[in-house]
Amino acid sequence: MLDPTKLKDWQIAEAAEANAKPIVKVAAELGIKEDEVIPMGRLFAKIDYKKVLSRTASVQKAKYIDITAITPTPLGEGKTTTTIGLVQGLGKLGKKVSGAIRQPSGGPTFNIKGSAAGGGLAQCIPLSSLSIRFTGDIDSITNANNLAMVALTSRLQHESNYDDARLAKSGLKRLDIDPKKVQMRWVMDFCAQSLRNITIGRGGKMDGFEMESGFAISASSEVMAILAVAKDLADLRKRMAKIVVAYSKNGSEVTTADLEVDGAMTAWMLEALNPNLLQTIEGQPVFVHAGPFANIAIGQSSIIADMLGTRLADYHVTESGFGADVGFEKFWNLKCRLSGLTPNSVVIVATIRALKMHGGGSAVKPGASLSKEYTKENLALVEKGCENLLAHIEIVKKSGIKPIVCINSFSTDTKAEIELVKKIAEQNGALCAVSQHWLKGGEGARELAEMVSAVCEEKNNFKFLYDLKTPLRQRIELIAKEVYGAAGVEYMPEALEKAKALEKDPEAQKLGTCMVKTHLSLSHDPNIKGRPKGWTLPIGDVMVYKGAGFIVPVAGDIKLMPGTASNPAFRKIDVDVETGKVKGLF
Repeated sequence: MLDPTKLKDWQIAEAAEANAKPIVKVAAELGIKEDEVIPMGRLFAKIDYKKVLSRTASVQKAKYIDITAITPTPLGEGKTTTTIGLVQGLGKLGKKVSGAIRQPSGGPTFNIKGSAAGGGLAQCIPLSSLSIRFTGDIDSITNANNLAMVALTSRLQHESNYDDARLAKSGLKRLDIDPKKVQMRWVMDFCAQSLRNITIGRGGKMDGFEMESGFAISASSEVMAILAVAKDLADLRKRMAKIVVAYSKNGSEVTTADLEVDGAMTAWMLEALNPNLLQTIEGQPVFVHAGPFANIAIGQSSIIADMLGTRLADYHVTESGFGADVGFEKFWNLKCRLSGLTPNSVVIVATIRALKMHGGGSAVKPGASLSKEYTKENLALVEKGCENLLAHIEIVKKSGIKPIVCINSFSTDTKAEIELVKKIAEQNGALCAVSQHWLKGGEGARELAEMVSAVCEEKNNFKFLYDLKTPLRQRIELIAKEVYGAAGVEYMPEALEKAKALEKDPEAQKLGTCMVKTHLSLSHDPNIKGRPKGWTLPIGDVMVYKGAGFIVPVAGDIKLMPGTASNPAFRKIDVDVETGKVKGLF
């Protein structure tokens, strides 16, 4: 038996991989046929989604479970670990189960948060392959995005250098792009704050068009969001053509179709559209597909992955990024609306550590030792911190679902602390289970799995927070007040002007609303913990992702390119030169 108290995650993964099932066997056990598997190695593969979905069109759909959380500490609360643990726990109950998680981004993997493949005895394997390049999906997204930027910047150069007659010889018409109104950015899959704001095109007229530009992280790209929401290749192709790259000097949209780059971008994404199949360390199937961040994007694994899981398994567990205010809200009002799937159960992950932080505990910082209040019993901090938990319970209940609170158990948790959380959760209309999946794997998640299985048999009253006919500013106010708990919303002048214009645009009225907000607080300020009241949500900008189908209001100071910390994870990652195996991942 592997002991996570003595072994690092990468050591557990390495040991588990040695005895893992061939991925073709994992696929066969899920009901995927041999000609539907595209092997990428012994332990992972891509799945021909089109063949599977065509073959299973009339199959009764699985029970659908979403995993969300309370407002996390900067260390995270083990949401992915809980997702994998629940999949393993349902497996222990003899259920035919699958999971779906987002693909880890190289930014967090080599920075602070680690690979997002689970942890302890609740992991998705192979860890190193998943964490470093994997099947190339993020590379494809990066290249497709940057090809659009190449098309844009070269067009700016040519329109600057040539008159209309010369442009016509190349079959081009002047788009008259405003270089100060470029919406898209270059992307890369690292946290590189020094590239947030750059000047490009320095040199002569043949070296490009000099302008201000910058990089975002690949996970924030609209192309990533499109991969997450596209239902098939035809849908992906249509969405690629609608991406608004910039605006002309008269205010008209300049799209990827206008730049005639949409077809080539789609070509980059052909293989990426097929979901990736891996397994837990206990051998259950897990789809890993798409990886948009939830605080700056939709925060969900792909609709295609969930469509496969709900067709092939009896229970399908999917993860939403960050807390219920961020990831679940987008699962609820965006992903479910687009996919047509509705959840049978929603799990809110909480830790005693995070509750103590929200109750007034000292700051939790990556790389720093926890203060003693986090390792000693402190019922007062836990009780006060449960105000944050209650906010997330209420968010889920507003969707018409009775939530299950999962206490992701740590060895420092005391019986009294756990019983207090259970009592408060149950008094406020939620169920509550303790899970030790990190320590014991699927066996440690039995209580949670049994509770989820029972709730899935009950009827619920799932409903969206708003109708698509609801005007944009009214939607934003609903999310701010009903989900975040704000007293109201205020707009910066430019954001207000954009919002009013979008409310008059018939096409924009059909788009969903994808909020950009910190995940570290219910409010827009990451430093405010607990359950803040009487505050106002500031909207500083409103972006449009027409390809993904979203209007994107930006609340607070959110960086589309995160920064690398002073003690990043890459300092501990290395390779064993004798075996060629990666070590140090977590």
